[in-house]
Amino acid sequence: MPAPFKLKSNENYIIHLDAFEGPMDLLLHLIEREELPITAISLSRVTQQYLDYMAELEQLRPDDIAEFLVMAARLLYIKSTALLPRPEPEDEEEEEDPGEALARQLREYKRFKQKAAFLKELEARGLRTYVRLAPPPTMEKRLDPEGLSVDALLEALYEVLEEMNPPAPPVHSIAPLEVTIEEKLAELSQRLSSGRSLRFKQVLRQARSRMEIIVTFLAVLELIKQRPVKVHQPRPFDDILIEPVPPPDASPSGR
Repeated sequence: MPAPFKLKSNENYIIHLDAFEGPMDLLLHLIEREELPITAISLSRVTQQYLDYMAELEQLRPDDIAEFLVMAARLLYIKSTALLPRPEPEDEEEEEDPGEALARQLREYKRFKQKAAFLKELEARGLRTYVRLAPPPTMEKRLDPEGLSVDALLEALYEVLEEMNPPAPPVHSIAPLEVTIEEKLAELSQRLSSGRSLRFKQVLRQARSRMEIIVTFLAVLELIKQRPVKVHQPRPFDDILIEPVPPPDASPSGR
């Protein structure tokens, strides 16, 4: 809010403001400082104070000075019409008194300023409000293989692929051997059902083609994902062991 006006005299008028927003704010502040009603009768004193203030404005921008001059001209016109006798109106409808027009504009401006201050306060409250977001979804904990990484699995896969020589070009067109992941899953599950562990490289070497090696590798990954097996590498560079996981209700004695 602007600071109160400091009046020394009508001839030497000084205004101290923290922020100046325009002629309407200045005029409203003058009227409130003098505790005068916003009417044409009080505008004569306000006009003189306003013009005294304008005489000291030397550092304002040209746009600001032009804006102030428009308001000063308006006030001078109101003051002159208040001092000079007014002719009788020719029409029955009497024109609106300039002082009343300006007073009405000031009342409307003041009302808008109050609404703007209220909206600004609402905005400030909103900036200090933080909406509580929904908690993050709970993710099912995955069972990480003990002492094993994806790099180790890929290294074993590349090693087996390098051991296989590329097949000789066929003399006759033969349909390629089709092996699905589901079939390989069933085969591995059947071999693990006996309770014995499998060696990863040995399983890959039993494949008859590069495509079957890839399918076998994907089937092993699917078994790890479904958690019926666990894989681990006893020591670095050892073969990877695939061991069946006993059912939760199974006891160590096999009951």
